[in-house]
Amino acid sequence: MIMEYIKPDESIILNVLSASVDFTTCGSICMSRSVDSTGQRTLAVVTKCDRFPDGLLEKVTTNDVNIGLGYVCVRNRIDNETYEEARNKEGTLFENHPLLSKMDTSMVGIPVLAHRLVQIQSVIISKCLPDIIKNINERLNASVLDFNKLPRNLTSIPEAMVAFMQIVGSFKETLQRILIRGELDDYEHDKQMHCNAQLAEMVDKLSNDLQSSVNFSENFLVEEMQVLEEANGIRLPHFLPHSVFLSLLKKKVNSISDLPIGFVNKVWNYIETVCARVLIDRCGNYPQLLPSTRKATQDVMEKVKVKFVERVDEMIEMEKITDYTCDPEFISFYNKLMGKRDQVLKSMSSLSHTTNLEGYGTISTKHLINVPPNTFDQAFDLKMRMTAYWKIVLKRVVDCLALQLSFFMQKVVNKEMETEIVNEVMVHGGGIEKMLHEPPSVAKKRERLQSSISLLKKSKEIIEQVMDGIVVTSD
Repeated sequence: MIMEYIKPDESIILNVLSASVDFTTCGSICMSRSVDSTGQRTLAVVTKCDRFPDGLLEKVTTNDVNIGLGYVCVRNRIDNETYEEARNKEGTLFENHPLLSKMDTSMVGIPVLAHRLVQIQSVIISKCLPDIIKNINERLNASVLDFNKLPRNLTSIPEAMVAFMQIVGSFKETLQRILIRGELDDYEHDKQMHCNAQLAEMVDKLSNDLQSSVNFSENFLVEEMQVLEEANGIRLPHFLPHSVFLSLLKKKVNSISDLPIGFVNKVWNYIETVCARVLIDRCGNYPQLLPSTRKATQDVMEKVKVKFVERVDEMIEMEKITDYTCDPEFISFYNKLMGKRDQVLKSMSSLSHTTNLEGYGTISTKHLINVPPNTFDQAFDLKMRMTAYWKIVLKRVVDCLALQLSFFMQKVVNKEMETEIVNEVMVHGGGIEKMLHEPPSVAKKRERLQSSISLLKKSKEIIEQVMDGIVVTSD
């Protein structure tokens, strides 16, 4: 591992020379220069000193070829000499030879070479050790962090009960933050979990879809005249029965009834997805709880969704059978629309038989020329009254759905969910005894992290001892 941190430009170049060769023309010198152009990292080992001692002292002393780490002269082993025999003869050679004995003892002999190599390599390694310690610390900290995130190994029912209630409490609190209070701390970078924004977008889309559902007939007043004809009977002239308006209202409500139900299905599916995501995150340390808690969550979400749909169905039915509003905008808007009557009548006698009516665009009135005045007046009044009231209805539908959504979300999060989960786990899910049995995956991860932490600590201790033992000289 240490050698991985030693850069090529830091390593030593061991250049082996022969005493029988002129150092200035030695091929090995040229080769070493290709990787160490200045010679500062080159250590020259001169062999066969016993065979060619003449002029050797002068060559290694003058250092004409600029060997940065100097020279070490050695005697080669001959034939079958043992290591001890070779070293003894080498020592005798450099002590008694008339020429070689003049060389400094710091640059002769295999033991000196070994010491020099160890010393040089120690200096190189010592430069790398701080980085190695840094990397070990980073891995050690990461492993300790992962280990601390593992669930506590529970050993008793009371401990398991406390852990279970903490999970349920955390699940409930997280849902309150992201679904009700609109806080983003838990999932700041996950837009799909920004629930308030997602739900507001769905409500806005419903409002736009409802507004887009208002289709104006190309044949102006034809639909209203058909309703009048269906409700025709023996009655006073110029009198518009309430049932006529309700009949037209029912048709229009039926035409948009699928949109609120579709909205409930879409928004509740999204909330179920959010709850499932939060549940997995909170039960991650105790996956043995997940089947029971997931079932409880799905059950309570389905029950509340059924009630939500029932409320929406009731709202739609109420809009069909009752026409009422206290909004003063209805009267003002209705009067404004009725003021367009003369404009429509005038267009019926024009050559183009068309007019541009606010809110309807360009309309054709040619088909109304032969309509009896009483029928025209009643149809026109019915259409303007419905136009003014329909605006109120659509606004009320969106408001009611938004209020119901908020009501049922809070009901689920604050009341239903916690009770259902506790009941499912404690009564139907086999109890919290499951929490006492650590899953194999968690146990394996715990064992792996413990082993990694122990090995990293031991490695750090050994390297620190090595650092303390390295003696860096000024040479």
